[in-house]
Amino acid sequence: MTNFSELSLSALLKNNLEKHGFTQTTPIQAQAIEPALAGRDIVATAQTGSGKTLAFVLPLIQLLGKDARAAGVRAVVLSPTRELAMQIGECFDQMAAGSGIRAAIVVGGLGEGAQLQTIRKGAQVLIATAGRLYDFLSRGLINLNGVRVLVLDEADRMLDMGFLPTIERIMAAMPADRQTLLFSATIESSVKHLVQKHAPNGVRIEVGSATKPAEQVDLHVYEVEQDQKLGLLESMLRREPGSFLVFARTKHGADRLARKLASGGVKTAAIHGDRSQNQRNQALRGFQEGRYRVLVATDVAARGIHVDGISHVVNYDLPQVPEDFIHRVGRTGRAGAQGTASTFGTRSERGDIARIERALSIRLSRRHSPEFASEEKQPAPVIEMPAPKQARRCWSFGPARRSGGRRR
Repeated sequence: MTNFSELSLSALLKNNLEKHGFTQTTPIQAQAIEPALAGRDIVATAQTGSGKTLAFVLPLIQLLGKDARAAGVRAVVLSPTRELAMQIGECFDQMAAGSGIRAAIVVGGLGEGAQLQTIRKGAQVLIATAGRLYDFLSRGLINLNGVRVLVLDEADRMLDMGFLPTIERIMAAMPADRQTLLFSATIESSVKHLVQKHAPNGVRIEVGSATKPAEQVDLHVYEVEQDQKLGLLESMLRREPGSFLVFARTKHGADRLARKLASGGVKTAAIHGDRSQNQRNQALRGFQEGRYRVLVATDVAARGIHVDGISHVVNYDLPQVPEDFIHRVGRTGRAGAQGTASTFGTRSERGDIARIERALSIRLSRRHSPEFASEEKQPAPVIEMPAPKQARRCWSFGPARRSGGRRR
């Protein structure tokens, strides 16, 4: 099954899909939509960019459309970040056009008055982050007794962020006989707990390897000292076309890099946790629309950026844990497209690069850089990194931490 026309979807949904240019299904969509339409619980893992959003949005709209006039909240979609929730909301609105089914975005960082007003006007679906939704629930501002479908999108990321107790409280406020659709990049122990407790008989779907980058992404590493990184990035921007998503480790580092690039004439925006929601929306929208060529982000945004056609991901700073490497590079090479992911590592970080390779069973090709000036305008050579040696399997990397569209 490769076409949406072959699925048991309503004429309205098929028309909306065609209107927005969706004709071919991705593997996760082909495997998940039919059992979801049949009312089955779903436990699905797939690489980022594989089209998971449509895999739950389409059956959700079809199922609710059978009784579109029913009052109250009938479905909840939980997302790890505000940006992802808002992008899910955009997809939902496109697919639900003409159905009479309305969704409300329930996230922190935006005024709660407007969100509550949308709910009270008859929203049947809440697309939410766990913290804000539980805040409304604990204050008696919403009622989840009528929820028939719960979607947990990127469940592993939500649990990484420490939301398991909050999610459990939210689920306890819903009927036990609801349908649960769980989508995750990985199924770690904490996610297994949710599966065993809330979807023990769910249809298990696994598409590709969720612990490796997509095969069509060119992975490579440059060894540069810290004061050479900016020069190398500027050289890449001069030589290579397309948009760049650049990951920095800290909020201050992201802002500093964005300012330096902008002062050099590169249209650049930054996105991180200290930015207001309006600033984050403006930066992401500008990047999507091509007004910014470069978006500098921290890992808070690694799963919240769903933009088609990102040409190049750059790990300007190494991620804290290997799993974050997967989420970063997954922003390029989406839905079968070709992508490039470059990693900058200092000589002292050779061991960390080797650990990433061993943990993810990948090989980053070593590249020499073209000539460029350091931040102090002193030329410095870039040394090719040696291949990592075999080492014991047990390792630590960064601070201790639990691991865990636009192709929708």
